[in-house]
Amino acid sequence: PVAFQNISGYEIESENMGQDLPMLLSNSISAVATSDAGNGMGYTALRIRGTDMTRINVTINGIPLNDPESHNVFWVDLPDFAASTDNIQIQRGVGTSTNGAAAFGASINLQSAKLNPDAYGEICSSFGSFTTSKISLSSGSGLINDHWTVDARISKLNSSGYIDRAASNLFSYYLSGAYSDKKNVIRFNIFSGKETTYQAWEGIPHEILDTNRTYNGMGLYFDTKGIQHFYKNETDNYNQTHFQALYSKQLSHSFYLSAAAHYTRGTGYYEEYRDSDKLAYYGISPIELPAPFYLIGKDTIAAPDSLISSSDIIRRKWLNNDFAGVTWSLTWNEDRFQASVGGSMNTYTGRHYGRVVWSQFAGNSEIDHEWYRSKASKSDFNLYAKISYDLGSKIKAYADLQMREIIYNIVGIDDDTRDITQDHSFTFFNPKAGLYFTINTLSSLYASVAIANREPNRDNFVDANPLKPAPKPETLYDMETGYSLQKEGFALHTNLYFMYYHDQLALTGAINDVGAPVMANVDVSYRTGMEFLSQFRINRQVQWNLSATVSRNKIKAYTEYVDDWNNGDQIVIEHHSNDLAFAPSVLANSDILWNVIKNGNIQLSTKYVGKQYIDNTQSADRSLHAYLLNNIRFNYSLYPKFMKSIAFTLAINNLLNEKYESNAWVYRYYEGEQYHVMDGYFPQAGINFMAGLVLKL
Repeated sequence: PVAFQNISGYEIESENMGQDLPMLLSNSISAVATSDAGNGMGYTALRIRGTDMTRINVTINGIPLNDPESHNVFWVDLPDFAASTDNIQIQRGVGTSTNGAAAFGASINLQSAKLNPDAYGEICSSFGSFTTSKISLSSGSGLINDHWTVDARISKLNSSGYIDRAASNLFSYYLSGAYSDKKNVIRFNIFSGKETTYQAWEGIPHEILDTNRTYNGMGLYFDTKGIQHFYKNETDNYNQTHFQALYSKQLSHSFYLSAAAHYTRGTGYYEEYRDSDKLAYYGISPIELPAPFYLIGKDTIAAPDSLISSSDIIRRKWLNNDFAGVTWSLTWNEDRFQASVGGSMNTYTGRHYGRVVWSQFAGNSEIDHEWYRSKASKSDFNLYAKISYDLGSKIKAYADLQMREIIYNIVGIDDDTRDITQDHSFTFFNPKAGLYFTINTLSSLYASVAIANREPNRDNFVDANPLKPAPKPETLYDMETGYSLQKEGFALHTNLYFMYYHDQLALTGAINDVGAPVMANVDVSYRTGMEFLSQFRINRQVQWNLSATVSRNKIKAYTEYVDDWNNGDQIVIEHHSNDLAFAPSVLANSDILWNVIKNGNIQLSTKYVGKQYIDNTQSADRSLHAYLLNNIRFNYSLYPKFMKSIAFTLAINNLLNEKYESNAWVYRYYEGEQYHVMDGYFPQAGINFMAGLVLKL
């Protein structure tokens, strides 16, 4: 009894031309995707019911993918993983108990490629606008001696990006070996991604948005002659490798065991050019100068017998982390009774540190001067029991109880040289219950209630003001009811939801003791709405899928803080019943598939996203305009005798060249008598093209 949507391997394969998974899921119910580079490669993100990736629980084969510290999912670290995905289920709301962080808006469950009994080989390539390209090679052994299979994939993706210099250089591989017999399946998976992307996460200031929609200010600096440059290596570099050992066993006619062990290794950094940073910030002593000292084309750095206190600097911020654990479940299926117990135990270690790799004035620093280092460790224990019981021929009752315990420790110095040593522990009880009613052979009805608790993430703790109480956990009360009707040529699924938050963490403009923005607990907020999906088979050639979400997303009382640079204080503004940021009240998707000729079809996808506010003040000056996006795709396949198939695809994205932004940020302050705004908007590409060729051997 939950709101869910299944996406088949066929649907994933037909859409996949190298985009990150958020772009492939952007037309799912209540979803909005965004791309820093503007064309779906590099850094991308997904919101469901207005909640971002830090509140969406993601698993691969039941194993958590969210970063344990930030709670985020960085899809760029797994480029082209869609090519190794057999199916995806999206559960909206709290959903059922799963491993990993709490679902505060949705959960996304990916299953990697399943057992394929036949040998195969596949070459996938695509090319398009912004010098975007993908080449992927896949192969599988099929069943060897009726028990063994091996599957492998390797992918290379490149793109210049729609935004200036927002280039992506991506590589990934997937290797899986399995043994199976009548009652056992053992599978070992190794998959890895390596990414180098030019940073584009600052967005475009609103004042130049209308004149230069591809501007990227990251890496900007001036040389000693005052000439403007962009640093060529203003890049993000990360490598992430996953190891999974999965085991399933049928213990008896109705008793099943599933277990898994996993380990993920991640390491990488992002590099930045900093123009005229203070040396003291990096623990570098000021430099004494003899005689008058000047830099040609710049202001005088120092007069006689004075000091150099600032310098151009190139720095790297590193993250090395290890994530490991085990998951398990026992399932019992009888005619009227189904039950499962399961859980997980996961440990995480993250090492954060920063190094200066070049400084115009190095002072007393050494090569690769390190100015901060901290270490975090986190343990997460989870135990759940799920029971489903047929109360009669038409009613099924469902209960799901989960206990979760978290222990989180940080030791060391942050990048602003503050000591951030701290310890936290949490114990959560997350109950869920529901009823499923079969009205007749064509229709059904369900209702559910659920409670989920979520711990603050690293930024919430590290950036918190030490002079004020520590951030509190968030609690979500989720109530849902739905109706489904399915008959020949037509299907309808509707869902009503009310998500009530207590102590939801939100950006208010408040800052900590060193001026960093912090998130504060908001007493009461909620999201409520109606979702529906209808599917029409108009005739043998035409199918039309239509979905929509109409919602209301509010903070009951909200205190905003605006910096006053004149006296180092903050101006306090009270708000009541404001819309939550990034929560459009209307979303709609239309997808028409026309099998126009044998082995060929045309697919027209339309998406409408209503107006979104970029902060919680509900100000029209700080909002994203509504937009209507149209994509069209032409598919044609040949089936020659010398291979299985040859498939051609031509995709025209943003067919009507809509100018729109899918994401933004804003910071406001007062200086003198003037009100100032710093912000960044993320425009998405206008009309663009992709062509693909798939050879199945």
